[in-house]
Amino acid sequence: MLRMAAIGCGYWGPNLIRNFNNHPDVQLIKICDMDEKRRVHMAGLYPSVEVIADYNEIINDDSIDAVVVATPVSTHYPLGKAVLESGKHLFIEKPMAASAAECEELNTIAAARGLHIMVGHTFLFVPAVRKIRDLYTSGELGEMYYINIRRVNLGIFQKDTNVVWDLVPHDVAMLNFLFGSAPSRVSATGQCYVQKDKGLEDVAFVTLEYPDGMLANIHVSWLDPNKIREATFVGSKKMVVYDDVTMTDKLRIFDKGVDVMPHYDGFGEFHLAYRHGDILIPKIAQLEPLKVETSHFVDVVSGRTESLSDGVLGLQVVEVLEKACQSIKDGGAPLDLTHTVV
Repeated sequence: MLRMAAIGCGYWGPNLIRNFNNHPDVQLIKICDMDEKRRVHMAGLYPSVEVIADYNEIINDDSIDAVVVATPVSTHYPLGKAVLESGKHLFIEKPMAASAAECEELNTIAAARGLHIMVGHTFLFVPAVRKIRDLYTSGELGEMYYINIRRVNLGIFQKDTNVVWDLVPHDVAMLNFLFGSAPSRVSATGQCYVQKDKGLEDVAFVTLEYPDGMLANIHVSWLDPNKIREATFVGSKKMVVYDDVTMTDKLRIFDKGVDVMPHYDGFGEFHLAYRHGDILIPKIAQLEPLKVETSHFVDVVSGRTESLSDGVLGLQVVEVLEKACQSIKDGGAPLDLTHTVV
């Protein structure tokens, strides 16, 4: 039985707490939050769990094996460090920390103590994303040319971070997982339209370059009339559109492409062959990604499987965020990524 505790009961923490509490191999021991109203609420939901205000009561409890941290990103490093230094495994929400240097230190501490860090990149456990990975690894999509992603909506405006740190982590983690690789260069442009006094970009365009020539363009915005969560994957054999907003038909596989004819004697004979085949809508399993994610953490800590979302991935994602924001300040200049190449 894995004895666990949770720090943070704000927006996302209760979802993690619910799933860990429902896991048959987990005993939830303590829940911590600074807000008294949140503590009262959580105590009503989990009367058998001790609800506290001071996270040090979790850090100093040697009976606890693992801790969930779901707090603002500025607190991830100090809380994560305290958890690891107390000899406990760490499940930490994304982004892993506020800088690549902080991520590196957390990974170093975990490695020295033989502890696991798992970062809450939930999209790795979405059934539709798993299906795309199967299509790619099986060769059905062919060579991956490029990916275009739109993650836009009207709000929710964050008070302490920009749209890149808020939304881009989803897609960087997803792409690294899908293709078993990481980008080697990033460039970005963005603007602050609403929160100009805070200097927080509310719209950005991030371009990732991968070592094999694959490109990914990510458009994120808090200023759009429509809620769109769509990714288009263009391969040499087939193309896929992933719509995360729709309740059904999340994936559409297009048997479309273009081929250069292999033999021609002159420019006048040069022509392309366009392929227009079927559109397939595969059946996707209806599973709660967060339930799969939390179960995966339990399996990782128990030694039953290798982590899909470890501290290395967390570091890769955070470096992209750091360099993308630096690129915005530098007018869109491309920047090399030093920690992300696998």
